[in-house]
Amino acid sequence: MFSGAQISLYPMADDFVGVILGALSALDPYRDRLRIETDDISTLLVGPPEVLFPALRDLFVAAAQSGKHCVLSAAISRGCPGEPDDPICRSDAFGGPVGPLGPRKQAAITAVRNAAATGQPAAAQFSLYVMGTGDHMDEIYGCIDFLKQSGVYDRSKNFCTKLRGDTGAIFSALNEAFCRFGPGAGHVTLDVTVSANSPSAV
Repeated sequence: MFSGAQISLYPMADDFVGVILGALSALDPYRDRLRIETDDISTLLVGPPEVLFPALRDLFVAAAQSGKHCVLSAAISRGCPGEPDDPICRSDAFGGPVGPLGPRKQAAITAVRNAAATGQPAAAQFSLYVMGTGDHMDEIYGCIDFLKQSGVYDRSKNFCTKLRGDTGAIFSALNEAFCRFGPGAGHVTLDVTVSANSPSAV
């Protein structure tokens, strides 16, 4: 199943090019398991979620450790019927029938609570879109319930859910939302914004 992300990284600094270029080395450990394509608007990362989300986390942390206000914007998708399958995306994280919501929520909570800390605090907001199923709201409500118990839930907002905490736990929560909610072989997308070092009051 095809999975990947279109991402844009925005350091709020005069030396934004230097911050971005300095952060790119964080992707080096993942380059043999991701297809990476960049143009003048965004960068496409194609690969399985167990590689994709750690790569996004490490890229964001590397940029945020500059101390500058940094924002990562991402459209993350799996199972889009308009995309051809790609062997680089093979993963055990999805593809089979999904089980009851209860055990999926508990597994997701455990994964986030066990996520390795990065030492970089951040805030995020995201929306989960479950495509082509009649029970899509059950899956979305199940995901929101998981988030409320995950340790990174901040609050509900119009059209999205806000998270706050260590970047490692936030990207783990995004990974769990992406893989555990919605049909196992179906089309699921996340609309994500992650921010660190914002001068705005919490």
